[in-house]
Amino acid sequence: MKFGTDGVRGRANVDITPELALALGRSAAAVLTGDGPRRVVIGGDTRASTPMLAAALAAGFSASGVEVIDLGVAPTPMVADVARRANALGAVVSASHNPFHDNGIKLFARGGTKLRDEVERQIEAHLERLEDGSAAGDHDGVGAVASAHSSAAAEYLDHLHATIDRRTMTGMRVVVDAANGAAAELVAPLFAALGTETTVLAAAPDGRNINDRCGATHPALVADAVRAHGADVGIALDGDADRLIAVDHTGTVVDGDHIIAICARDLRQRGQLARDAVVVTVMSNLGFRLAMADAGIDVVETPVGDRYVLEAIAEGRYSLGGEQSGHVIFADHATTGDGLLTALMMLDAVHRAGRPLADLAGEAMTSLPQVLVNVEVVERQPDVAALLADEIAVAEKRLGARGRVLVRASGTEPLVRIMVEAPTDEVAAAAAGELAEAARRRFGRTDPSAVDR
Repeated sequence: MKFGTDGVRGRANVDITPELALALGRSAAAVLTGDGPRRVVIGGDTRASTPMLAAALAAGFSASGVEVIDLGVAPTPMVADVARRANALGAVVSASHNPFHDNGIKLFARGGTKLRDEVERQIEAHLERLEDGSAAGDHDGVGAVASAHSSAAAEYLDHLHATIDRRTMTGMRVVVDAANGAAAELVAPLFAALGTETTVLAAAPDGRNINDRCGATHPALVADAVRAHGADVGIALDGDADRLIAVDHTGTVVDGDHIIAICARDLRQRGQLARDAVVVTVMSNLGFRLAMADAGIDVVETPVGDRYVLEAIAEGRYSLGGEQSGHVIFADHATTGDGLLTALMMLDAVHRAGRPLADLAGEAMTSLPQVLVNVEVVERQPDVAALLADEIAVAEKRLGARGRVLVRASGTEPLVRIMVEAPTDEVAAAAAGELAEAARRRFGRTDPSAVDR
């Protein structure tokens, strides 16, 4: 078993099995507990397989003498928040935006922070020793398992509202798509406290409908509802609610780059943007970088993955960072990306400005045309950029300073991800298509993937 960019993930009961969850609980307990309290907070999303895997994971921790605080259905950031307050480890059973038949497990170090690469390697090594029998259990005691969903949910909602000083947004009309996921029960009480006129979509999970034509990967649902209800803003969460995509009153998507740009400008104007800088990944649009330079805000760049953003934030003592996909980290308030927190911070900025989200997004930045292509490969290719160096060099020479090329392996799936930015859609699509064809010839399957503009 190897960690990807966000824990382990695969087909539930095939790749991600109860046996793996049990072993992972034991290995995480052995590597992560250290000298602090032997305590872990476990939560998960609404997939049919989540209770099975969470129970096995809890058993692994408990068998290693670790006390388990079971939150049941809980967003990833809620688990991290409880772990922070309890000075505990954290574990989440979720496959985020993937369909219901997948699942995954991601772990947090003590205090709710994401694991570093070297710590994940230690857990992988311990798992291998468990498999070959060279790692024996070293705890005679059994950790207690206690449920804490209701109290933890109330404290988490209170924490969220406190981040905007409990301000209300009376009169603002908001549509929220909960993705039939982990935040489904939290959306209504949170927005009721804000005083907004709220329409909630996809908040009736049945174990199979998580992310099914809803949520952050399907913004058309919330966009249509915003237009139909005459709403001011739409919010689409993903399955574990650690990220969001927004839409303005016209139904136009406002992605993570725009949300970060809006919040960075707002925080800087209020003197709350640490070091006048923001941390983003290599996937952020070139237009974001140009806009931040114009606003006097430095941009710190990391590899893809919110944990790398988090590491850079911690090391540089920054206060804001995130990804184009909608993971946004407000480090003064959270240890990980939080879709609900991001929604509140963005809505608060809109409400205080007294102007539409569309205006703030347009002022914050202008995106260059960007084309993304996913190429299915027979197996993951971690060195894909080096292997396609000649083809990438040709594309970069053609684009010059007017564009940008990024080719990388997916951290969670057998895909090569190709991103091209250029002055026009046509130029970007042509360059991306040529690189995709080169990747298919070298590594891929015969069926071409869709181009996602």
